[in-house]
Amino acid sequence: MSHSALHNKLVVVFGGSGFVGRYIVKRLVEQGARVRVAIRRPDQGLFLKPMGQVGQVQIVQANVRVPVSVANALKGADYAYNCVGILAEGGPQRFNAVQAFGAEVIAKCAKEAGVKQLVHLSAIGADAESPSKYAQTKAAGEAGIRKHMPGAVILRPSVIFGPEDDFFNRFAAMAGFVPALPLIDGGQTKFQPVYVGDVAEAALRALTLDSAAGKTFELGGPKVYSFAELMRLTLDTIQKKRLLLPVPGALLKPLAWVFEILPLPFKAPITRDQITLLGSDNVATAGAPGFADLGIAPRPAEGLIDTWLIRFRRGGGKFEPRFS
Repeated sequence: MSHSALHNKLVVVFGGSGFVGRYIVKRLVEQGARVRVAIRRPDQGLFLKPMGQVGQVQIVQANVRVPVSVANALKGADYAYNCVGILAEGGPQRFNAVQAFGAEVIAKCAKEAGVKQLVHLSAIGADAESPSKYAQTKAAGEAGIRKHMPGAVILRPSVIFGPEDDFFNRFAAMAGFVPALPLIDGGQTKFQPVYVGDVAEAALRALTLDSAAGKTFELGGPKVYSFAELMRLTLDTIQKKRLLLPVPGALLKPLAWVFEILPLPFKAPITRDQITLLGSDNVATAGAPGFADLGIAPRPAEGLIDTWLIRFRRGGGKFEPRFS
């Protein structure tokens, strides 16, 4: 099936206003699809409407924790994406409710609605045996998807970077007010960062490529870095010198716990579960289907991150994302 097969088709994107979802919405619009963005707070998705022609992008309310809202969002849909996920728990947004239960609800409702194909955004490291709740529930979500729609496509990206990311931006911002950046357990954990635009392109092709049905793709960028190397790259890009301080993860967890329980006016810089995640490498499995199988050459972080991290330099100015 070619991209043109999406013309005038109704595609529902759960979590379409999120970091990855907005890039998928942009690509679907470019292919002439009618896009229904299903999110908890529709007012937060209004910025997506100008991406398409009048009426091409519809914003509806849906909460993956509430099955009836998911079923309503899928009425009349040809295809669907699940981009819903959280990096940290807060209020009713719990890992199990969103990433395990929610994913299965979407798959079950999609099957009942007659949706032709579902693409699910998971993560490298999804593992039912992982000590991380994030990784456990990502694995449970995949199982729920396969239970109801065995032909669905699952995408497992490594850490995703882009203008709105929660990785490079987080540490670049942190470098603006602390004298040192922590290297958890020495900073030797391996990552294969992948550009959000390449993940979105993979998501588009996964939907429109018949040979992708039923497969799980592990999406890693063209280069593997240690966490320490990524911190050095960040500091070089924002032209700041900071000490890189090795810290045992076990010592950081009590501090992270304090951040989690206090009613702080800002988001906790790191959680205990994220510290646990940093104990395992986050790279694509050798031989697993990936970007090459989708005909995509992923782009490296170098030459891209400077276009938005420039605002963290002295007098750097403001960056306006282009969803490219």
